Amino acid sequence: MKQVFSDVKTGDILVMEVPKPSCKNEGVLVETIYSLVSAGTERSLIDFGKKNLILKAKERPDQVKKVIDKMKTDGVITAVKTAFNKLDEPLPLGYSGVGKVIEVGKRCIEFKVGDLVAIAGALHANHAEINYVPKNLAIKLPSDFENIEEGSFIALGAVAMQGIRQAEVELGEKVAVIGLGLLGQIACQILHAYGNEVIGIDINDSQYNIGKEYIDHFVNSSEEDALSKVMNITNGYGVDKILITAATTSNQPIEFSAEIARDRAIISMVGVTGMEIPRRSFYEKELTFKLSRSYGPGRYDETYEEKSIDYPIGFVRWTEKRIMEEFIRLIYTKRINMKKLITHNFEIDKAPEAYKMITENPNKEKYLGVIFSYPNNEGKNKNIIVKSKVKVQDKIGIGLIGSGNFAKNTILPNLTKIDDFELVGLSTSGSTSAGQTIKKYDFKYSTTEYKKLLEDKDIDLIIIATPHNTHAKFAIEALDAGKHVYVEKPLAINMEQLEQVKEAYERNSQHLIVGFNRRFSPFAKWIKEQLQTDKFTTLIQYTINAGEIPKDHWINDPTVGGGRVIGEVCHFVDFCQYLTSSKIKNVSTFTVNSNSEKYINNDNISMNIEFANGSLANIIYTSMGPKSYPKENVRVFTNGNVAELKNFVKAEIYKGGRKIKKSKLQQDKGFMEEYEYIRDIIKGKRENDYLTFEEIYETTKSTF
Repeated sequence: MKQVFSDVKTGDILVMEVPKPSCKNEGVLVETIYSLVSAGTERSLIDFGKKNLILKAKERPDQVKKVIDKMKTDGVITAVKTAFNKLDEPLPLGYSGVGKVIEVGKRCIEFKVGDLVAIAGALHANHAEINYVPKNLAIKLPSDFENIEEGSFIALGAVAMQGIRQAEVELGEKVAVIGLGLLGQIACQILHAYGNEVIGIDINDSQYNIGKEYIDHFVNSSEEDALSKVMNITNGYGVDKILITAATTSNQPIEFSAEIARDRAIISMVGVTGMEIPRRSFYEKELTFKLSRSYGPGRYDETYEEKSIDYPIGFVRWTEKRIMEEFIRLIYTKRINMKKLITHNFEIDKAPEAYKMITENPNKEKYLGVIFSYPNNEGKNKNIIVKSKVKVQDKIGIGLIGSGNFAKNTILPNLTKIDDFELVGLSTSGSTSAGQTIKKYDFKYSTTEYKKLLEDKDIDLIIIATPHNTHAKFAIEALDAGKHVYVEKPLAINMEQLEQVKEAYERNSQHLIVGFNRRFSPFAKWIKEQLQTDKFTTLIQYTINAGEIPKDHWINDPTVGGGRVIGEVCHFVDFCQYLTSSKIKNVSTFTVNSNSEKYINNDNISMNIEFANGSLANIIYTSMGPKSYPKENVRVFTNGNVAELKNFVKAEIYKGGRKIKKSKLQQDKGFMEEYEYIRDIIKGKRENDYLTFEEIYETTKSTF
């Protein structure tokens, strides 16, 4: 299918062929009929891409700080590679559309195939021929809904309605809308439908002509008598409520809103403008200033949007879904008219021309509502995109399930350096990242049906880089399909999954390796050889400054990520097990007992491990440290010697009265060495004795 992307490096518009997304249980697959271009938002994304690196850095100092912090902790080369990998990822455009349901998830009983739906949300309602949309972001249209293209305005309509609700507009009030672009025009229509007296304000008289039947009064804010005109309209009191829907870096809209507001009025910021509050006006009138967040309550809440768990209507009357439903009702009952706002309709293949008009406008065209239409394309329902069918003989064919940041930034760049591997198939649940990934890394094909990889005779090794709760499932199916398996940690998120994987491993003859890469690091091997930690009783202190992540991050969801101990601490347990070459005998773990809302107790632990040979390890894992401090520090004490490993960038050994140093320009956590090991065991060049399944099993079990 076709989908529109912006190249973050250059700002170029790309119409790419990608596989259609898969349908999850909580949503629907929608064949797009029309999608709306949000000219302001999407133009800003494209303009950002066209800027050089210096201007990009000036616009996003927060991201620059992250890169600098990463340089301090991980090394310059690692930080720069990570930053440039981010720029390699094309950005999907679009977040508002309308279409027809072609597949329904198991937990979406309110929809059926053939339903017309309006869809919203970045990464869901893309400019794409087919979209996967969670049910709380899909609104069913009446069967006799006349002008389907009007449904594509759903997201901007919800933004306007939420802005109105934030302003707490009441019956009979006079409401000013500053900025009569597309968003402002929609807001004026909604306010008019509810019976409010609308004052449209803009610096361009022609904007009034577009929506004058919905605007009771127009004021050009650039004219000297603009303030007196507003005061005459409001009988000298000033405006009750004000919506700022303008898009400008100027502070003029917020200054003018303070001038025209009545005493104790409410100003709702819906657009993007300068936000230097004029204190005197706000203080003397005791004005209330509110920011409006997108479509309303539920926005950016993963539980609401992705898991489709609704808020009770008695507690949250106007969720984003109910706001969108109300917007559709206004269109259906002819109270508002979006069709009259449409100035241009481009077929999806012409997307570059549409964005050229929006960003450069060489022909000086007047545009407002720009929509994309999607002519019938026989190939859009393909869930596989084939680039090449020829596999080189004697190479290890790889099928990759999952294409997240770790796969793109770490796994693939390292694998492509090893000649004996050949990237054959890529499977992702969504289509967004697939197109660029198969192009950059030369996969033979991509698909949203992972079982095609398991059935492919050209694939020898399945690599699993998906959310944690799916690792065990994919590993079991891959082993049973006769494939070797490399699964990113953790292997499982509970004991039941782990036992099921063990059974699958024991009934098959394929290799199973987990991404416990630190034991493969040259630093780990050097320390073990120098100190002979496998021969002497050893004491290990491993400190991990993990950094804070949001409480609602998917890793913290016990059903998805399993928590950070299961998801990451397994790395450090394995490292200690490698150094001691001994079985785990006992594990005891303590968490902090903090009442702080900022930190999760289970993210701050002290784990003590007793090994069968008498060695001990203490693992301190914390989210309470600063990001500027190195993430990992290891101290190893044994037989009168000490080793200190600093973030896998440098190490020092104190032995026999002298200090030995080892360092690298960038972090070396052993990824390349682990992949070379996988190659060697599959090709039969060595035994699978460096990371055994017994060690994998014991390490994983210890984190439960």
